Amino acid sequence: MKLNKVVLAYSGGLDTSVIIPWLKENYDCEVIAVVVDVGQEDDFEKIKERAFKTGASKVYIEDAKEEFVNEYIFPTLKAGAIYEGKYLLGTSMARPLIAKKLVNIAKKENADAIAHGATGKGNDQVRFEVTIKALMPQIKIIAPWRIWNLKSRDAELNYLAQKGIDIPFKKEDSYSMDGNIWHLSHEGLDLEDPWNMPDYDKVLKITKNPLKLTDSPESVEIEFEKGIPVKINGQKMNGVELLKTLNELGANHGIGIADIVENRLVGMKSRGVYETPGGTILHYAHRELEYLCLDRATLHFKEMVAIRFAELVYDGLWFSPLREALSAFVDKTQEVVNGTVKLVLYRGNIYSAGSKSPNSLYIKDLATFEEDQMYNQKDAEGFINLFGLPLKVFGMINRREDE
Repeated sequence: MKLNKVVLAYSGGLDTSVIIPWLKENYDCEVIAVVVDVGQEDDFEKIKERAFKTGASKVYIEDAKEEFVNEYIFPTLKAGAIYEGKYLLGTSMARPLIAKKLVNIAKKENADAIAHGATGKGNDQVRFEVTIKALMPQIKIIAPWRIWNLKSRDAELNYLAQKGIDIPFKKEDSYSMDGNIWHLSHEGLDLEDPWNMPDYDKVLKITKNPLKLTDSPESVEIEFEKGIPVKINGQKMNGVELLKTLNELGANHGIGIADIVENRLVGMKSRGVYETPGGTILHYAHRELEYLCLDRATLHFKEMVAIRFAELVYDGLWFSPLREALSAFVDKTQEVVNGTVKLVLYRGNIYSAGSKSPNSLYIKDLATFEEDQMYNQKDAEGFINLFGLPLKVFGMINRREDE
């Protein structure tokens, strides 16, 4: 098949570096490499140089950190969305944004297709492709891992050698990792056996090993406006600065390590270890403030919404009508989530140390065990009689003692 231009989601790793000459060979096309900066610690100039060396005709480096934090991370944080109780959705939130950037450049370049380097076993292929289908339904999608015959790292290196492309990729002896400003994930090697405890000294790249810390407790205050964190210890920051600050703080205290055997969308279970220091602190603090500011019915219903919201994000359905509708509900609940939360960080743990809000629903005179003027305890008898009436009737009819 002959194509004119193909836009490729490019990381600079071996897989996407091989994909560039492979696309040119199989589609006789121009390849435009797109690197989206969502806060990963990469040398983008070297990546750009590598893309050109492997045959890209043009390379885009898109700085999307602020958009990622403000338009993807914070809405997910406000929803309280955590997948299967542990995974804070770092990769899941980033993929739709990357796909959106690919679509924008495909439109700008009048490309015929968009390609990605996700494998046929993972979730990312779904996240990329459903987003592309939502935003640019007519464009062709190419997923080389599902159709080529390069099944190993050695085969990929041999392919580059045959093409006369000399790029010194190191022997792969580390975990499969994906990083951005929110998290760093680790999969593979000894982690593929769920019985193996992670070797934190080997696995962790951001967070200090909590089992070896000898530090002292440290307190931090986080202020929220409408569910969005805006200040740390009284200092106002933009989203990127705030998250970087909390990442460093949390990492120093061993915060945010999640070890989970998760259910992938494609049907299998996989084991991963995630480092999310700043995100873990933010989720904890946000939840503390919601305890103070949300009424019982809203808080409990929002807990159900959070589970569904997390599934939608995990499945790559960021641009679905349901996700957008749930975000509208979440935004309404967050109008009263204003205030400050104080936490203490210590050896991998987070401790609540206080919270305050102008929208607090906590009234000491109602909750006190001391004498008060607001609550008539005699009223409780009538409430219990009415609340328990259905159970009383059921018991009268169906739980009669055998005569």
